[in-house]
Amino acid sequence: MRRFLPDGFTLSLVATVLLASFLPCRGVVAQGFGVLTDIAIALLFFLHGAKLSRDAVVSGMTNWRLHLTVLASTFVLFPLLGLLLKPVLSPLVSPDLYLGILFLCTLPSTVQSSIAFTSIARGNVPAAIVSASASSLLGIFITPLLVGLMIAGSGQGALSWHSIGAIVVQLFVPFVAGQVAQRWIGGWVRKHAVLLTFVDRGSILLVVYTAFSAAVLQGLWHQLPLPVLAGLVVVNAVLLALALLATRYGARALGFDTADEITIVFCGSKKSLASGVPMAKVLFAGHPLGLIVLPIMLFHQIQLMTCAVLARKYAVRKNVADAPVGARLARDR
Repeated sequence: MRRFLPDGFTLSLVATVLLASFLPCRGVVAQGFGVLTDIAIALLFFLHGAKLSRDAVVSGMTNWRLHLTVLASTFVLFPLLGLLLKPVLSPLVSPDLYLGILFLCTLPSTVQSSIAFTSIARGNVPAAIVSASASSLLGIFITPLLVGLMIAGSGQGALSWHSIGAIVVQLFVPFVAGQVAQRWIGGWVRKHAVLLTFVDRGSILLVVYTAFSAAVLQGLWHQLPLPVLAGLVVVNAVLLALALLATRYGARALGFDTADEITIVFCGSKKSLASGVPMAKVLFAGHPLGLIVLPIMLFHQIQLMTCAVLARKYAVRKNVADAPVGARLARDR
């Protein structure tokens, strides 16, 4: 049952939402938290740039069919699902929540958990490193463009070029600076991975606290009755289930082996909370940010629980397939 229980970070997210619900920040304090959040996000992407090894990227680039499949799942399949399923799923939630769902569909893949689950399932780990990292980097540019197209198509306003520029300045510039500094600090950052985890999770918690504080002051919980929250869980579960099925059987149809299939499934079906929350802060400055990031937070936990079970099943199947014939016959008896 432990695999179905929330992890420590999810419990921290819940505690942050509760704190914002009872003690929301406002006024000068909120402005201070906003500045601190911007600094933490810039530091986060700087450290990601310093950690990502260029040698690992170059060595894994040869499997281009796999990487294109993962990127197509992340930036084509998901947005299409979000748009095509809107007439069916949007009645389950509010318009602002479904805007958050559409935003979720445009996000890049996760990095840490995609690689971790691929490793557990005994998939192609070097390819997972390249695919997840490329998705995260390209998402800085692709996600704002997709959001602009999908918001304009849904009649909920347009995305300004100023927002895209802000994304580049706040996320991409620190990432490039980290890549430049990697020569001197890359080894130290990889050795002290706990620092990156602390900044990663800390920046998310800061954004969530400020976002939900503003939302609570605007009457968030009066706009989010339990049936709507339950509907949001259903919408997230449907999106994840369809993405997992599409990546699994799509990989097989395209002739990938089991190791590559595992990589495609875990990199192509995941969405990044670490990238999504900072991007939402910039892209949706005029929208109720708490409602925009709530779908990402729920999807994060659902994907972790589901992929934990799936990774173990893949690992068992891979162990059986790799076992000697005699061992398999003895096991079957």
